[in-house]
Amino acid sequence: MIEILQTILAGIIATAAMCVALYIIQWRGLAEADMVRAIGSIVTRNEQNAMPIGLVIQFFSGIVFAFLYISVWSTLPIAEFQHYVLLGLVTGFAHGLVVSFMLVVLVAEHHPLPRFQNAGMGVAVAHLVAHVVYGLLVGLVAASFGVQLNYLPSIS
Repeated sequence: MIEILQTILAGIIATAAMCVALYIIQWRGLAEADMVRAIGSIVTRNEQNAMPIGLVIQFFSGIVFAFLYISVWSTLPIAEFQHYVLLGLVTGFAHGLVVSFMLVVLVAEHHPLPRFQNAGMGVAVAHLVAHVVYGLLVGLVAASFGVQLNYLPSIS
């Protein structure tokens, strides 16, 4: 039971850090990185009510992905702190590549609000960076607690 709570905590911490990274990118004017509002506005079809639903979706997804990351990592024969951190970076990078591609190719093209329809390389790179931050934090929290979720068969 404690591993479940630790994984939920990893998802919350990593998602919060990811949101902060995207906020900083948005605030500095580097890219349109307001992912929470973009996700929420897919549901609400407007920006005014998008933030609360976007936060719920973002944090729920962050918790689910923390479970996926740690479940897969738990199948590997690793025990060292730095291995979890490295796995977090690599997994976050791979996840970020997929999400960035999907944002630029699929989501932006069909987004209901014009503000989020123009996703280019800056948006892709912003989300790639944010997912690396997310993966790093999931790895750090998992390593700190030594979380193991043995839902999948082990590779070792």
